[in-house]
Amino acid sequence: MTVQGLFSARANVAAQISAVPRIAIVGRGFSGMMAAIALMKTLRAPFHLQLFDPNSSVSGGQALASARASTILNTRVRDLSVSLGDNDDFNDWLCSNAAFRAAVPAAIPGFRQIFVPKEIFSDYVYQRFSEALAARRDITVQVCNDPVVAIRRSHGNRFLLESANPANPLFDTVILATGYGLNDPDAGERQASPVRAQRLVARPHAVLLGSGIRVVDQLLQLRDSGYAGQVTIISRRGFLPQSHTPNSADPVFPAEALPESLPAIVRFIRQACREAEEEGRSWQSVMNGLRKHARSLWRSLPARDKHQFNRHLRAIYDSHRNRLPEAMHLRLKRELAEGRTVLRRGRAGRRGLSGLFFTPAGSSAEEIIHAERIIDCRCQAPDLSAPLIQSLFSAGLAMPDELSLGLAVNARGEPFFEDGSAIAGLFAIGPLGLGSLPDIDLVPEIVSQAYAAAERVGERFYPQVKAV
Repeated sequence: MTVQGLFSARANVAAQISAVPRIAIVGRGFSGMMAAIALMKTLRAPFHLQLFDPNSSVSGGQALASARASTILNTRVRDLSVSLGDNDDFNDWLCSNAAFRAAVPAAIPGFRQIFVPKEIFSDYVYQRFSEALAARRDITVQVCNDPVVAIRRSHGNRFLLESANPANPLFDTVILATGYGLNDPDAGERQASPVRAQRLVARPHAVLLGSGIRVVDQLLQLRDSGYAGQVTIISRRGFLPQSHTPNSADPVFPAEALPESLPAIVRFIRQACREAEEEGRSWQSVMNGLRKHARSLWRSLPARDKHQFNRHLRAIYDSHRNRLPEAMHLRLKRELAEGRTVLRRGRAGRRGLSGLFFTPAGSSAEEIIHAERIIDCRCQAPDLSAPLIQSLFSAGLAMPDELSLGLAVNARGEPFFEDGSAIAGLFAIGPLGLGSLPDIDLVPEIVSQAYAAAERVGERFYPQVKAV
């Protein structure tokens, strides 16, 4: 399917496409749509854009008109703008929507401090994408539902994307925006032998696997849908998300130079949190301030400290970084206090006919947790064994980061190598670079990176054309 700018001529489309730079984006989640928006708003000369994703949906849906349950984003409206330099863009979009204003009257005149369902944010992103496309008479956008299985370098420093379509065109620029990878996102949530399990479990019991926002959201959605059974949350490290403050916590951080070793940095941050609370602020404000230093801190750590952080401290860091809206956190605390939900620390194993095999922390003895429902809410790391990623490695187009969490990338998302070199025209936007760029899974960081990548594309193809 090919879509042109709103007023572009339809004649001679093939000739028009071949005469301009061709850009491919693999993935149409938030990272992919943000990259497309950034390109359309930054490049001031014609180009052809092709979006690859096996998911046929290209719409944000009708969430504003829907009352169905929805995942609540853990970021305030003020931090979800897709417009670089305009932090109020999402808030203004909400204020202009009569249906939303009627549903959330208490927040008028602004919604900057509230948390909204992800479907509403999706509607906003897709509308901004549609508006950016409509404003461009000189570009074409093509949507392809064939999965990309490999990327190879071709003649003239162009890229060949291999898919089920035998007529695979060449591209001048490729942007990987596959989020956490290409593995099946629903595979972990399929229930093993649910009918047999229901017969063997005497009392309704659900097991949720995970320790992040998704596991809490799933718990609350179960309760909102009327589920009254027992719930067990299995967390590898035993941590669950902490709470946001009622109002926004402005970032603060000590001005003195940070220590260089990982243990000293941890002690420094803990002391900063204590001092902030003693002075009437919150530890959340310190964690918000830490985000401004996270990348420089990460780069300064030796490889052994990065591995130690990933093994022992990442779960603690994530529980304080990815926080819950206060109302959701209060519901979680109530669930745990009343005993209807139990948190167990340990390792989830294989599934049986009547539940899940589980090894508690500090024990080698495996037990069975009987349950008629098992839902995996864990956030999966990018699958580096996927054929697409392996094709990049074998072609010498990318390499894993130090921890093998994803691809080694710079701030613009360009995959780089040990000598600091990068492949011109190739980018990996968003969580694919999480091992190189802490917090690149958060909206503000993805927005900044998408615009930086678009600027780099513009410099390469249109060095004489000033970007907006």
